[in-house]
Amino acid sequence: MGLETRRSLYGFEMRAPDMRRTDRKTAHDIKQLWQRSHEILALALRGMNHKEIAKVLSIHPATVTNTVNSELGMKKLSAMREERDADNIKVSQRIAKLVQKACDTYDAIFDAPTFEVNHELKKQTADTIMLEIAGYAAPKRIESRSMTAVATIEEIEEFKRRGLAAARESGMLVEIPNERA
Repeated sequence: MGLETRRSLYGFEMRAPDMRRTDRKTAHDIKQLWQRSHEILALALRGMNHKEIAKVLSIHPATVTNTVNSELGMKKLSAMREERDADNIKVSQRIAKLVQKACDTYDAIFDAPTFEVNHELKKQTADTIMLEIAGYAAPKRIESRSMTAVATIEEIEEFKRRGLAAARESGMLVEIPNERA
């Protein structure tokens, strides 16, 4: 029984595909694979570790590792980092210009002879402007998450017992003798 061969596009002799294995799909959608690779690399660029990426994309962590550590993956990730860093530099330069303009504007206002402002108000205004424009202001929106659990009295008592034992062991809990007795 001889092997069936055929000529490739470039004239090389190749074996014909094995048609005996029809139970699995052998053709891969290259666009879909490349898109998945981009998703993996984009998440890696955001700073996620391999296990987090695998969990988000519902894939095996080894797939993430192979994609990120491949030669093509490392080149693409490097190019993406360079682009991100260039954008960040542009934004920082723009912020620096805006901060300087804000300072110049407020210098003109504060130094105007007709406008009476005390030093405390000047400081508060300058602090607000610098923090807001430079991006260092306190957050205005806070995200919170909550969890609800149901525990029996026995479980609660066990939690208390374990907590007290851990506190005693770490030295955070000091027993004070009851002087009334």
